[in-house]
Amino acid sequence: MNVLVTASVAAGPLAAGWSLHALLLRRKVALARRGPLTGLSGRDSFTATARRRLRAPGAVVVLVDLDGFKQVNDTYGHAAGDEVLAAVAARLTSWAQVRGGCAGRLGGDEFAATITCPTLRDLPCELHALFDLLCVPVTFRDAALPVGASIGAFPVVGLPDPVLHRAMRRADEAMYTAKRAGGGWHIADGPIPAMTTTNGRRTGRPGTNPRSGGSR
Repeated sequence: MNVLVTASVAAGPLAAGWSLHALLLRRKVALARRGPLTGLSGRDSFTATARRRLRAPGAVVVLVDLDGFKQVNDTYGHAAGDEVLAAVAARLTSWAQVRGGCAGRLGGDEFAATITCPTLRDLPCELHALFDLLCVPVTFRDAALPVGASIGAFPVVGLPDPVLHRAMRRADEAMYTAKRAGGGWHIADGPIPAMTTTNGRRTGRPGTNPRSGGSR
């Protein structure tokens, strides 16, 4: 009996050490999945979380692309651009979390989010609030940096599985429509893409070649 007690006491610190090691490892993995600049999940991590979020009634996918971001970098420098990205990430995260969703950075100045909007007639007001929030100038070294945004949204209603890639494609089209109009927000109608596809992406996006044709 004494031998068992002694062994148990001796194993205690070892087990605690392994538990601490496992906790630190999980934290490192979680941090690795988030961008050091914005603190947001990258594309893969966001996609995994978003798939679960889209099961909720009233789920909406939102894509955000900043307008005039290159001019901010060119005029004020990349440190200023980083400040804009960090501010936009914080604003988008706050907006999405209050609405039961999540946010991520897809790359560059492009972001994505999910929210739940049980009453879809309220969605325009929600997107208008997001647009106003994102476009508040960012202060950097006594300069007010302008922020512009084009926002696309797609309510996941009656969309068959798998839903995420289709929902993001439709939100991407809506964002592009808003951008062509000079910024603001736009909501996509219907699950069928309205624009052609090239190399698996909306024709006209970076990495596609419009001359190669496309399919619906």
